[in-house]
Parts: sequence; C-alpha cells; structure tokens
Amino acid sequence: MSPIHQIILGELQKFPLEKQGEVLNFIESLQQTTETKLGRPMLRGIWANVEEITEEDIAEVRQEVWSNFSREIE
Repeated sequence: MSPIHQIILGELQKFPLEKQGEVLNFIESLQQTTETKLGRPMLRGIWANVEEITEEDIAEVRQEVWSNFSREIE
C-alpha cells in the first residue's frame, strides 16, 4: 500500500461510521465525474487524421450551416 493510501485510511478510521459512509459517497461521486470527463472525446483525437483544413473547407462548411439556419429556426 502506498503512503498516500495509508494516510487516507488512517484518517478515515478516525471518523465515526456515519462519516465514513459520507466519505464513500464522496468518492463514488468523484468516480462518476471522472468517468464522465474521460468519456468526452478529445478534439485532438477527433482531428488527429486530418492533414490540413483549408479556408475553402471552412467557407464550404459555413455556407452549409448558414443555408439551413433560417429553416431550423422556423
């Protein structure tokens, strides 16, 4: 067991059982938020295989987005 684990366990044992349950709930909450963050795609990964994006590519996408804009609002 690493020193940090030993310190955490030692401090946890000082609390009453009810408070230890609260610590467990907090740890589970941290796990959920960590899993959520890890589940998000990284932009670097999304664009990893794209060699170059030209101004023409950007203009084309903008035109496509704006051409449908008024229809999406209505």
